[in-house]
Amino acid sequence: MDELHLYGLLFIPLVLFYAWYFSKSGLSLFTKRKNSPPSPPTLPVIGNLHQLGQLHHRSLRDLSLKYGPLMLLHFGSKPILVVSSAQVAKEVLKTHDLAFSDRPVLGAFKKIFYDLKDLIYIPYGDQWRKLRIIFVQELVSNTRVKSFNSIREEETALLMENIKKCSLSARPVNLTRTFVSLTNDLICRAAFGKKHSESKHGKEFLELMDEVIGLLSKFTIGEFVPWLGWINWLTGYNTALDWYAKKMDEILDAVIEEHLNKGSDESKETFVDILLGIYKGNNPGVSIDLMHLKGLILILISFVKFYLPLL
Repeated sequence: MDELHLYGLLFIPLVLFYAWYFSKSGLSLFTKRKNSPPSPPTLPVIGNLHQLGQLHHRSLRDLSLKYGPLMLLHFGSKPILVVSSAQVAKEVLKTHDLAFSDRPVLGAFKKIFYDLKDLIYIPYGDQWRKLRIIFVQELVSNTRVKSFNSIREEETALLMENIKKCSLSARPVNLTRTFVSLTNDLICRAAFGKKHSESKHGKEFLELMDEVIGLLSKFTIGEFVPWLGWINWLTGYNTALDWYAKKMDEILDAVIEEHLNKGSDESKETFVDILLGIYKGNNPGVSIDLMHLKGLILILISFVKFYLPLL
């Protein structure tokens, strides 16, 4: 709430000043281009940010009912295209997918994902295609996913055994905690080769990732109104972002060093081992540098965190 109060105190005089200035000069902050999608009226500086309520998805739904399934908004200086029908989504994501292939470049994501050296946020081009080949063919192919069947079977069996023991002793089972533990063990074993409770780096990394996801999901005015970026320093957001980026990088360095030094008799290949093999040139068809390797690990663990328990 402190940040919201701070933004409010700053925005009130700014909006009043710019509203007066533009009304006097007859200028518009956002020039409407010919054939651009329907757009709600904008305010100076903040664009349409004032029209987002506490529940953003409902606010966008209400606006789309008025302005149509393809709607143009402005969040500060950033144009935002809102698609809210299956037919238009197909046009955007399939028919014209190349035109919409790039993700917006946000400063927070550049810090966390090694200057966009990952698969999700890297600009579309040769490097993106190369990383996609690595991800699809080497990491999430059917053969690779099946190679981790034993991990899923073992962890699921342990889960069922634990539930059975609780049932026999009439003890309640916290399903949320149980499935979070299952997911974390699956991630750590597939990525690092050890269970969550046994992997110091894996445990710390997943805890940090949860914190980073929360940080990246916060509204930061500097991303939308660049000349107000100093507010992100004032609120401590940028300082926290720098700390998490540095800490995660240190953990990844330790993980990579550990896997480079481990003996050949230790467990079967993990995701980190596979990426290290590509990094060292074991696969002549593709190559990556250290920053791309770390970026792929971040994206891969995010992927595994959400999808591996469902496979």
